[in-house]
Amino acid sequence: MDRQKYLDEIDRVIREGKFHDNWDSLTNYKLADWYRNAKFGIFIHWGVYSVPAFSNEWYPRNMYIQGTKEFEHHRKTYGEHKDFGYKDFIPMFKAEHFNADEWAELFKEAGARYVVPVAEHHDGFQMYHSELSPYNAYEMGPKRDVLGELREAFQKRDLVLCASSHRVEHAFFMGHGKEFDSDIKEPLVYGDFYWPAMPEPELHDLYSPAPPKEFMEDWLLRTCEIVDRYRPRIIYFDWWIQHNSMKPYLQKFAAYYYNRAEEWGIEVAINYKHDAFMFGSAVVDIERGQFADAKPYFWQTDTSVARNSWCYTENNSYKSANEIICDLVDIVSKNGTMLLNIGPKADGTIPEEDKNILLEIGHWLKDNGAAIYNSKVWRISGEGPTKIQEGQFTDGNAKVFTPEDIRFTVNGSSVYATVLSYPKDGKVQIKSLGEKEAWSLPHFNGIIKDVSVLGFDERPVWERTGESLDIITKNVKSDKPVVFMITMA
Repeated sequence: MDRQKYLDEIDRVIREGKFHDNWDSLTNYKLADWYRNAKFGIFIHWGVYSVPAFSNEWYPRNMYIQGTKEFEHHRKTYGEHKDFGYKDFIPMFKAEHFNADEWAELFKEAGARYVVPVAEHHDGFQMYHSELSPYNAYEMGPKRDVLGELREAFQKRDLVLCASSHRVEHAFFMGHGKEFDSDIKEPLVYGDFYWPAMPEPELHDLYSPAPPKEFMEDWLLRTCEIVDRYRPRIIYFDWWIQHNSMKPYLQKFAAYYYNRAEEWGIEVAINYKHDAFMFGSAVVDIERGQFADAKPYFWQTDTSVARNSWCYTENNSYKSANEIICDLVDIVSKNGTMLLNIGPKADGTIPEEDKNILLEIGHWLKDNGAAIYNSKVWRISGEGPTKIQEGQFTDGNAKVFTPEDIRFTVNGSSVYATVLSYPKDGKVQIKSLGEKEAWSLPHFNGIIKDVSVLGFDERPVWERTGESLDIITKNVKSDKPVVFMITMA
């Protein structure tokens, strides 16, 4: 590829397009309607790091940090780092059982509406056909265009293809390998797999050191190449793009992406963390956490079926499907969407634990999807005693909900009340739907025409009192949330 010619083309598209590379222009971005309505997506962490399948997807960094469990595991299992480095896992990443249609069918059964494969993780190995580096899945390892095959499979099933780039962290991801005798040696030059392997910055240092200009231009080219080759409807960015040096490149990429979308007549979005983008120019993402209250803006949680890792490991600690469903309901009630990650094995198969969780979620959504898909926030998001811990990385322990914990959404002429832990006696009180005096500023002062329960044949008995909407069922039993559809006159 003629890199300068591509950079010139990026500049031309920005110069001639509706969006320009500054926040004043980019905040005119309009949220994609399909995205707001989708509510549930699948994230896929799959790459060379799936071969060692040890600890987590940061194995390629941590294996070069002396004294870590990954360092010791690597020496014990594969030998000295100078003889067997991370690059030597690439031929072992064969993906011999990868079947894009099987994956797509599973995601469809899970009830997902969009899918975000990791196009490139911090390790620098591209999971797509790239003209910018030979270190990609089309030329090495599986020798298949993984992202391209998934796009075709998703198109058959009306799933929206998206993609994520974690490339920017590669600037320092392999830097510790220079501290001892490993296969990461100077001189590293532009185009090397490990390049630039710069010293790792302090976690919260947003100003120094900056990656080389050549690296940032390469980042821009790689990300635009994904856009042009595959037309993903979302581009997800992981952390560290908030670094000061990246700001001009983020603005340039967003302008290019939004202008291309206008040209192609499609709606797109960008996910970001840590205020990397100006608020209103892209969609806020909360990693492994959520908000305690509803927000006036649309947002996303990205989380995983496993607590300990985003990729497949031999010792993944899995969440239950019920825990994930409860989080999905809570997130949607607060104007959010959930992006749920799975980690396939190196051979391309999806672990049975991941499959079973997805299928349980899909079964629940088939009965209760009206409370999720295309829904909007109600006057309040919920009621009940259980408090949601706000912020990132708060999913370490499962939440324990009670029958009083109820979440609300609205869809068409109905309010949907989801009881997160259904009572064994079948008696539910929804305090936010009681008939209160008009001057008490109620959450709801309208007329209820009917109450039904989704996924069950029983007609519930209901009565509206001054304090609550009281519902009684006799035969409804469930270890997962139960949804009542409350139809208004």
